[in-house]
Amino acid sequence: MDKHSALLLTLSAYAIALLVLGIVAQRRTHSQSEFLLGGRALGPFLAAISASASSSSVWTLLGVSGFAYAQGLLALWLFPACVGGFCLNWFLVAPRIRRLSRDDGSLTAIQLLLGRQRGAGFTTPRLVAVAIVAFSLTCYVAAQFRGAGKSFAASFEGLNEDHAVVIGALVVLLYTVAGGLWAVSLTDTVQGSLMALAALALPLMALVEVGGPGALATGIAAVEAPGFDDPFGGARGASAALAVLTLLGIGLGYPGQPHVVNFFMAIRGEAELRRARRIAIAWACCVYAGMILLGLCGRVLHSAVEGGVLADRETVFFALADQLGTPLVAGLVLAAVLSAIMSTADSQLLVVGASFAHDLRRDERQERLGSSRAVVVAVAIIAVLLALFVEESLFRSVLFAWTALGAAFGPLLLVTLWRGRVGPRRSLVAMLVGFASAVIAYAIPATRGSSVERVLPFLLAFACLLLPGPGPRPAREPA
Repeated sequence: MDKHSALLLTLSAYAIALLVLGIVAQRRTHSQSEFLLGGRALGPFLAAISASASSSSVWTLLGVSGFAYAQGLLALWLFPACVGGFCLNWFLVAPRIRRLSRDDGSLTAIQLLLGRQRGAGFTTPRLVAVAIVAFSLTCYVAAQFRGAGKSFAASFEGLNEDHAVVIGALVVLLYTVAGGLWAVSLTDTVQGSLMALAALALPLMALVEVGGPGALATGIAAVEAPGFDDPFGGARGASAALAVLTLLGIGLGYPGQPHVVNFFMAIRGEAELRRARRIAIAWACCVYAGMILLGLCGRVLHSAVEGGVLADRETVFFALADQLGTPLVAGLVLAAVLSAIMSTADSQLLVVGASFAHDLRRDERQERLGSSRAVVVAVAIIAVLLALFVEESLFRSVLFAWTALGAAFGPLLLVTLWRGRVGPRRSLVAMLVGFASAVIAYAIPATRGSSVERVLPFLLAFACLLLPGPGPRPAREPA
């Protein structure tokens, strides 16, 4: 069997399996609670892998490996940044948000943060929160769909990248609309398992090809790129500290991702949460360490060949799969990348649908399952158009949306969980300051991708929530 036949067979079976899971999940989805939170009945393995896969987008496989390929040992700081973000979420956020959401019946992160009230004071914050979610996640989903196009184009010669974007979006849309969170969690578990398998197999194959850890260390030192063999990227003093802080700042965004914290709200019980925590953190260690190792091995292998360094660093994942593996391995790798794309995009589409159809409606007694599905379809169409007509590096576009969401909602969520709900005016200011400062930092070339963009928006949002302000302090509601 040739490479293209093996790829087509693998992907066809994969797409059919996802659609079947969506149909199965549809039988368990009859209410808004089941569509948005799976009836709060997720077990530990389902919750752990689906939440992990949702938080680890195509950026994890292509962006992290590509960053290590280009920057060398500086990429090592991505491991404590991302695994630390997992620990922050699973140890501190997950137990409290699960209990609080059950106590007050919240079905979405916005509803949990701003309460169930429909008073005038909560109308503007709610509208702003929905707008931030819609803007950020639509950009995020577009980046995932663009990754799908890049994945297909790298694997199938002559395939139109635009067609690949549409096909990938259609598969995600069909099973998400059909089964809601049940479909998302079932498919994400399959997808997250594929990601972990690829993150173990391909880096180990690359390490063997390099000649083992000793040969890898020698090869890294021999790479002709400034600062490649330095964990600080060749910087010293304050510049080195800022370089490290910029990467570690990625971990601050984890609590503010609505498409991830939704899974914490859906876990069945405390015992299941503790088991899920161990599974999720082990998964994160495997995937992020594997992608950093893969990028380093790829650069060493390509530097040994004259003119062999990749022009597009984010294709190293595919280049090594093609170089080291059989057609079956290539099919597995492409399926793993599509898994990273779909497992994030489906959760994000679900959250945007919930934001419009649930968070903005005035009568919570009315079930509007059809409205959620209609919004999911509309957002998917917009994301496809953005993916087709807007060009941007995966690493930059995903991290922009990640930081904007994290700064808008992360500080507010942490303060809510530890100190009780914040008043509407202060909530509004914190969301606007966090989001706007992230957008401004990204828009200014001098601060884009720096510690200013990664850290400052979070600090400003926290300051808005914790510093004393005029007027009476809002009454506390224990978490």
